[in-house]
Amino acid sequence: MPSPADFPAPGKVLDVRDTDQGRLLTFQPRGTNYEMHLLTDAPADVPLNKPLDLLIRVQARKVYTVPSGGNFVAPIFGPPRTIQGRVRWADESGQRLVVHAGVPVLVELPPADSGIDLDEGPITIGRMVNVAALPGASASVQLQDQAVTK
Repeated sequence: MPSPADFPAPGKVLDVRDTDQGRLLTFQPRGTNYEMHLLTDAPADVPLNKPLDLLIRVQARKVYTVPSGGNFVAPIFGPPRTIQGRVRWADESGQRLVVHAGVPVLVELPPADSGIDLDEGPITIGRMVNVAALPGASASVQLQDQAVTK
C-alpha cells in the first residue's frame, strides 16, 4: 500500500536560515527553476547544493477539481501558495493527497466541506486539482537514514 513517503521531491537545498517563524530552507526541486521557501525542523547543517529528497507539505484553504491545465506551483520563488496538478495518491480517510505539480506535494485537505469544490467530479487518482494553500508550507528532510520533520 503506497504512502506519502513514496512520493519524495528530489532536489537540493540552496539555503537554510532561522527566522521568526522557525527554520526556513530554500529548496530547488530537480528539473525546475522553483526556489521554494519551506519551514522545517531539519538541522541548520543540512548539506547545501547536494542531492536529497524532501516531503513537501501544505495545508489547503480550498481545493478545486479542474478540467484541464498544466502542472505548476506558484509563485516560482517563495512559499508555495497555489499548487495544480494530477492526484498521485489519496488516503482512505479522504483527508490527504499527493499532487504532482512539477514536484510532488502532500496536501492536507480543508476540514470543512465548503473548502472543496468538485465542479469537475470527485477527487480521484489521476484527477486534475488546483489547491489554494494556507501560509506555512513545510518540509521533511531525509538525512542519513533519519527523517527530520516539521
